Amino acid sequence: MANKIWITAAMTGGIHTPTMSPYLPVTTQQIIDDAVGAYDAGAAVVHIHARFPDDGKPTSDINRIREIVAGIKKRCDVIICITTGGALGMTLEERLAPIPDLRPELASLNSGSINFVLAPAANAVKKLGAKHAWEVPYLESTSDFVFSNTFRALEKYTVTMNDVNTRPEFEVYDVGMINNIAHFIKTGVVRTPPYIQFVMGILGGIPATADNLVHLVRTAKEQIKEFHWSVAAAGRFQFPMAAVAMAMGGNVRVGLEDNLYLRPGQLAKSSAEQVLQAREMMKMLGLELASANEVRATMGLKGKDQVGF
Repeated sequence: MANKIWITAAMTGGIHTPTMSPYLPVTTQQIIDDAVGAYDAGAAVVHIHARFPDDGKPTSDINRIREIVAGIKKRCDVIICITTGGALGMTLEERLAPIPDLRPELASLNSGSINFVLAPAANAVKKLGAKHAWEVPYLESTSDFVFSNTFRALEKYTVTMNDVNTRPEFEVYDVGMINNIAHFIKTGVVRTPPYIQFVMGILGGIPATADNLVHLVRTAKEQIKEFHWSVAAAGRFQFPMAAVAMAMGGNVRVGLEDNLYLRPGQLAKSSAEQVLQAREMMKMLGLELASANEVRATMGLKGKDQVGF
């Protein structure tokens, strides 16, 4: 797809809490509506987490995830990527459970262990006045949290996805994780070319800078050769890093999971608003938007008629 890129929208994630924005989708219907709106705005892929509707706390409940993804599929043709990152405190088994059950076209696969620190956000929630009792302890607990993704887990996750023809989206939070992917390519576990999402700006991971993105892409070219790639950057780095990625020929991820704002001081009312802003950036760079079916063809996805929901 020369001169074409695709946009992924991540709806809700497991990082932000309801106090941070009244627009963060937490109910099943809100997440479905946000995903469909992002597709209508131009997103080819949506990245899905689930939450409890009463207090917005992240959950791995397979029935809730199924309800969300089935509701999205019913209303539009978007590619659905289900998380296996889950949220803080979830076991590896909980995080993986949706894949053999729901068999999505695409699923995230976190490519190594990192300190995943959200604790500084607790102070902002305290100042705003936390809406729910879980929010501040949840954020503060990350000062002593390691997001575990061992080699044994990486192999299990990849094999499970291969078995149901779900394509992994390898989440790379730091440069060493590229070596992990390269290792499993050499052992025959990871099919080529892999799809890599460079996740930047998380406290504990690689800082979100243009130099670091160039380094990540260059290292991947050296270690892996051929691959598809996209960039997701946290908070205020979302759109600057999206612009760098577009200029380099990469794809981009936006959405309320990663950033609650449209621009400084202005909360985004939906992930669709961020998709539209990314499209404006594309136009300025002379780039075209790839459709969901073009992405399916490019990455060899099995199609939405082959999923388990």
